[in-house]
Amino acid sequence: MTDKDELKTLKNDLKEKEESIEDLKKQIEEKDQEINEYYSQMQRLQADFENYKKRTEKIMGEHIKYAGEGLILKIIDIYEDLERALKSNKNGENVQEGVELIYKNLKELLEKEGLSEIPAEGEKFDPFKHEALMTETHEDYESGTVTEELAKGYTLNDKVIKCSMVKVCKK
Repeated sequence: MTDKDELKTLKNDLKEKEESIEDLKKQIEEKDQEINEYYSQMQRLQADFENYKKRTEKIMGEHIKYAGEGLILKIIDIYEDLERALKSNKNGENVQEGVELIYKNLKELLEKEGLSEIPAEGEKFDPFKHEALMTETHEDYESGTVTEELAKGYTLNDKVIKCSMVKVCKK
């Protein structure tokens, strides 16, 4: 091979390499453009998610804030009955009947909402339902039995919301 042929081959190789470099540069530009599009899309998704979180927190806050609204609306009538009973007491009328009626209405309302009293006296002590404040020896009860209820306990739809305060027999 002569120098001219070798030079020509080198020029062709160089031209091919330059074309290859140009192709690679175009591919890099295309990939950079694709990366920028993905990055922009990711930023929009992140902003959308942040807005979603804020909206959800606001809605949850409102739900929590007004969760008791239905119950309050139901209690208002009983509250007004109590107010009328107190006013009638000022007039010297017998309040006992009015208060008993209000107590009955309130108890019925709470039971409809799922509230129920926890049975205590004479029941086997249950640490999930009862809180033992005192112990005593008692001939009429077995050991571990509730002998006296000091304060009532309640469940709301089978969930204990207030334990009964009790006295337990211990032998």
